[in-house]
Amino acid sequence: MSYLPKRRGDRAETVALKFLQTHGLHPVARNYRCRWGEIDLIMRDSGTLVFIEVRYRSGQQFGGAAMSIAPQKQLRLRRSAQYYLCTVVRDMQTICRFDVVALDSRHMDIDWIKDAFSPGCEALFHNDRKTR
Repeated sequence: MSYLPKRRGDRAETVALKFLQTHGLHPVARNYRCRWGEIDLIMRDSGTLVFIEVRYRSGQQFGGAAMSIAPQKQLRLRRSAQYYLCTVVRDMQTICRFDVVALDSRHMDIDWIKDAFSPGCEALFHNDRKTR
């Protein structure tokens, strides 16, 4: 990733963090990385642990920020969250949800999508390779 998009992404994450804090969420972690992927923000909303994907798009030509989270990206987020729950929280019964904060245009218009996709019930750590 080149320097400019990384800076825009960092700025978008900071805007999202401040926005969510004004709505009562409390930060837990930022840019959590593991072998499965990265989670931009992890926050608490009362008793719920919230895994947040922040998306920034400068235009709507490809469907905007919210539409850019493909099923494969959702799977990586689920796996990363599962790993976080196993290794950091160490409680698989924790109530959690997946939110998306989509920032579109240069004006940083914010669209907060709570419960953007479900945690899923599939086995998250299975081998993705197909057998021949």
